[in-house]
Amino acid sequence: MAEKPLKDLRILVMEDEFLIAMDVEQLCQDHGAEEVIILRTLKELGDQPVGDRGINVAIVDVMLAGESTVEFAKTLQDNNVPFVFATGYAENENLFEAFPGIRVVGKPYAGPTLITAIVEAVNQGQGQPVSGGV
Repeated sequence: MAEKPLKDLRILVMEDEFLIAMDVEQLCQDHGAEEVIILRTLKELGDQPVGDRGINVAIVDVMLAGESTVEFAKTLQDNNVPFVFATGYAENENLFEAFPGIRVVGKPYAGPTLITAIVEAVNQGQGQPVSGGV
């Protein structure tokens, strides 16, 4: 296990539950993330293109404030931004058919499971390679 497997990464966390978002932010920082950006609604995305955000990897909940994030996830995929789904909808396999190879971490999840999924996503995608896992 690498001591800081998320070292120097900029991570986008799309999570509308405040306490979960704060836990994920702390977890990522504890594992070396340079910056964690939390968005609680799709409206917070604004108009800036995904590729211009400098994000290395994203953690995406399927629903934010009652809105589906599937279209945004497709945008991440189209822009080669690695991501994982961290969601309470993990059992709904139909939601994820358009995302082969994308890890789905079901809520509630253990920190090591999420960190490992992030590391795998970055190593498989176009983000900055990282080593190890948890």
